[in-house]
Amino acid sequence: MIKNFRHRGIEQFFLTGSKAGIQPHHAAKLARLLTQLDRSKVPEDMNVPGWRLHPLVGDLNGHWSVWVNGHWRLTFAFESENAVLVDYQDYH
Repeated sequence: MIKNFRHRGIEQFFLTGSKAGIQPHHAAKLARLLTQLDRSKVPEDMNVPGWRLHPLVGDLNGHWSVWVNGHWRLTFAFESENAVLVDYQDYH
């Protein structure tokens, strides 16, 4: 279950479907990613072919990333069985 977000736009998209604050052409993919993330109990539950799940290092050590489109990623961490610090970013 997703417990909290770092990015207000992605939170509003998840809760209401509002595309304000996200790239509108990412909406369909983000909907799939967030649905799966909300169901996930461990990061490996996001290891879907084509999503490019990988752990992050450095300042984001302990976080994970999945590919949205281009340089855009959905990043998150887990506490117990809950996704936390969910963010949507172009980090390249």
